[in-house]
Amino acid sequence: MSRIFSFFLFVLALAAQPADFIWSARYVITMDGQRRVIPNGAVAIKGDRILAVGTKAEIDARFQAKQRLDRPDAILAPGLINTHTHAAMSLFRGIADDLKLQDWLEKFIFPAEAKNVTADFVRWGTRLGCLEMLLGGTTTFTDMYYFEDVVAEATKEAGMRGVLGETIIGFPVADNKTPADALAYTERYLKRFQNDPLITAAVAPHALYTNSDETLKAARALANKYNAPLVIHLSETKKENDDERAKRHTTPTKTLDDLGVWNGRSVAAHAVWVDEADMAILKSRGVGIAHCPSSNMKLASGVAPVTRMLALDLAVGLGPDGPAGSNNDFNMFEEMDLAAKLQKVTTMNPQALPASLALEMATIRGARALGMEKEIGSLETGKRADLITVRIDRAHAQPLYDAVSQMVYALKGSDVRDVMVNGKPVVRDARILTLNEPQILAKAAEYRAKVAASLK
Repeated sequence: MSRIFSFFLFVLALAAQPADFIWSARYVITMDGQRRVIPNGAVAIKGDRILAVGTKAEIDARFQAKQRLDRPDAILAPGLINTHTHAAMSLFRGIADDLKLQDWLEKFIFPAEAKNVTADFVRWGTRLGCLEMLLGGTTTFTDMYYFEDVVAEATKEAGMRGVLGETIIGFPVADNKTPADALAYTERYLKRFQNDPLITAAVAPHALYTNSDETLKAARALANKYNAPLVIHLSETKKENDDERAKRHTTPTKTLDDLGVWNGRSVAAHAVWVDEADMAILKSRGVGIAHCPSSNMKLASGVAPVTRMLALDLAVGLGPDGPAGSNNDFNMFEEMDLAAKLQKVTTMNPQALPASLALEMATIRGARALGMEKEIGSLETGKRADLITVRIDRAHAQPLYDAVSQMVYALKGSDVRDVMVNGKPVVRDARILTLNEPQILAKAAEYRAKVAASLK
């Protein structure tokens, strides 16, 4: 009998399809159309794509892998998607806290940037940001900063996926002195990274209130010329809305619509002070929304009407914003938790924004916000192999009754154990494989001294 069974296993092995990797875990959270959670599940990967998702028994019967990763004490999930941040600002972490947005920007951040931001600063700041994000389970991030071609180089070096927007702003900054210079710089950047497997180059006019109408129109035209996303801050504060109403008797959302800025692939960060008419515009134009709960709370900017946005089925993702005062880290687990709780306490409804929707915002709905839901955001056959394992063997993770609830309300970024991006392992056993962590931390200490001296 044992000979027959051994022969049966041999025949199965001969018939098995080749795979580069099989990753298995106690639970696989797929975020597919049925939102399946598969106990004792596994994912087969070949090249940069997912071959199949199923139970461990099913995947083992169908595929023979070159490498295996078995995590019976973990959850396997899609990589988290950060829809708004400023990665290089990691080097300004904590220089000015507990301030209103305008004071934070005008009295601290803009002056600090003028004295410190160079291409080298951006490279090391992005490396530090990518290190933190990857170790915390973020596989895709959306960026808006200066020297964005350098951001792209550092992101590729880390093996991370990025939607990276070159900032266009109406006053002299580190990389460009005029909006015209910034537009020309952005076009060169868009050309350089066309069709890159990891980098989606984007156009990022900072905001309505920091750019002329002509610059905003030119930014949209440039994005459409290269089929690139446009990333912009929108209605982050009440002041921004009040100023626009005083100036043109309308809202920032409506003004940008009138200017044609929403006529193409767009991501609007914050969208705190939006009304029903604004949300109708954003819905009709297919604008992705980056909700930043930590930032909006820390700067006392307000509470975005996310529950209403989700009821309208807007593509709302999550973002930590910049780690310098608006938020001091890139922790997407924290953003999921806060997004859910902020909506509950402001609506006085404990059922508002349940854990399942918070996780959706950090994965497949965030992918929708970026226009990338066909490629990333869920574990499904044919999609890019961006996945993470999160350990569930620590005190704060036990007992476990619901894997999705545990991801949002109990687990932490520090629980991430393994990360794969585009079919390549980049974190193994909570250790980065693609970056020199000691060197990055040493450089961060060097820049800390330089920035501190510049502020005196």
